[in-house]
Amino acid sequence: MSEAFDYIIVGAGSAGCVLADRLTEDPATRVLLIEAGGRDRSPNIKIPAAFAKQFHTKLDWDFSTEPEPHVGGRSLYVPRGKSLGGSSSMNAMLYVRGRPLDYDLWEAQGAVGWGWRDVLPYFLKSEDDVRGASEFHGAGGPLRVSNQRSPRAEVDRRLIAASEAAGISRSQDYNGPEQDGVAMFQVNQRDGRRWSAADAFLRPALKRPNLEVMTRTQVLRVEFEGDRAVGVRLAGRGGRERSIRGEREVILSAGTIQSPQLLLLSGIGSADDLRAIGVKARHDLPGVGRNLQDHPFVSLIWEISEQDTLYGADKPKPLAEWVLRRTGPLTSSVAEVVAFVRTRPGLPAADIQFHMGAAYYEDHGAETYDGHCAVIAPVLVSPQSRGRVWLRSADPTAKPRLITNSLSEPDDLRSLVDGMQLAREIAAQGPMRDIIVSELKPGPDQRDRSDLEADLRRRLMLIYHPVGTCRMSDAGGDAVVDSRLRVHGIENLRVVDASVMPIIPGGNTNAPTIMIAERAADLIRGRVPESATAQR
Repeated sequence: MSEAFDYIIVGAGSAGCVLADRLTEDPATRVLLIEAGGRDRSPNIKIPAAFAKQFHTKLDWDFSTEPEPHVGGRSLYVPRGKSLGGSSSMNAMLYVRGRPLDYDLWEAQGAVGWGWRDVLPYFLKSEDDVRGASEFHGAGGPLRVSNQRSPRAEVDRRLIAASEAAGISRSQDYNGPEQDGVAMFQVNQRDGRRWSAADAFLRPALKRPNLEVMTRTQVLRVEFEGDRAVGVRLAGRGGRERSIRGEREVILSAGTIQSPQLLLLSGIGSADDLRAIGVKARHDLPGVGRNLQDHPFVSLIWEISEQDTLYGADKPKPLAEWVLRRTGPLTSSVAEVVAFVRTRPGLPAADIQFHMGAAYYEDHGAETYDGHCAVIAPVLVSPQSRGRVWLRSADPTAKPRLITNSLSEPDDLRSLVDGMQLAREIAAQGPMRDIIVSELKPGPDQRDRSDLEADLRRRLMLIYHPVGTCRMSDAGGDAVVDSRLRVHGIENLRVVDASVMPIIPGGNTNAPTIMIAERAADLIRGRVPESATAQR
């Protein structure tokens, strides 16, 4: 190994960009950040409303699940960003932290030091909230949190008023101590353009001489000396491979699908499963790839008479407005209104998150409609179903296999059907009823609960929040990393990304992933003492 760095970070997504920034604050530390995708220059990255135009392109890893047994054998699409910024360059930019309960549950499952009181300071550290600093919000951090610049004001007003008429209270701050209620989304944008982790964290760090970034570079596996990670093996041109040494640590930030894939390709995982496909087992760690979770959703859509919608937002006039002034419909995150609700008594927190907006959104944006529409999409934020990621073969360039087992648990099905019924109840309230022309999805012939269940199984999608496949815990079991994010049984190897989450948060997952990387940087640099992650 001729080249050497102190730290090698694999993956320039949300977590990798944060780590590259924070670790290079020490000028004596040399860091290499490796990204399989290219630069984040595409207009479809920069224009907020164009995020779905990245799907199934070179900017997308373009994963799909195996046939899912509980949704009619359909394979579910799982987009993942493939450029600097990773999925923060592809997502809908919605800033959601989840509930305090989520992180206290992490700690209860053995992720010591990751309770709400521990993680809140790291949310605050990242945040530059346009509303200013407060007990629950930060100002001056790298990550811009903005109010929406040019929302579809009339439809949004009606969606909020209809939600309140349906019994959903108004929320002043869904990122505060109490999540329940309806509000406008806050977004990771600055002056009408996307503000990704690459914009917030990586771009400023690129000025430092102790950071090197490799793009369009595929990592094949981690390399070892005994039980110590010492570097990575890279694919080279013309089939030539090369190695780069990481003197202190190798850090996998390749995401919930590819971090476990790299561990498995490196011989870390279920020894029996690895041997079955011809990979030499180095360390038997059966939890690698297990515990996959995502938020399933379905969209209910109505044609409406109000014409201030996102219909026609891709025409020349709105594009010119965005280019010249960074205003107009192309600044939209598509889902502009959010509501967190409990669909039945006795739940400890919301089980459904509504994404609402003045748009037609079906089949991940691939299906279109010639007219003005509104969408209310119930998202299951506390799924009980669990899936996994595993290798298709020993070929490191082959996409891994994955399955979510969505709707395998009766309570998951119950909550989503309840959410569909509540979405219809919102639409039936005066503020929305007055502008509705017709129901398009599921359609007026889908009336009773069995109809809605069948429609849900036909149309269910995943909302781009895979987590959990390298579960964090000090308590053993199927844990892959400890509470300091070190791979169990291996020296100098960490995983830092959404894959370490023991339980999926109740909301969008980008902000929690950034928080994980912020805290991981302090753990790596010794700024969190051992006592802070020792069993209390």
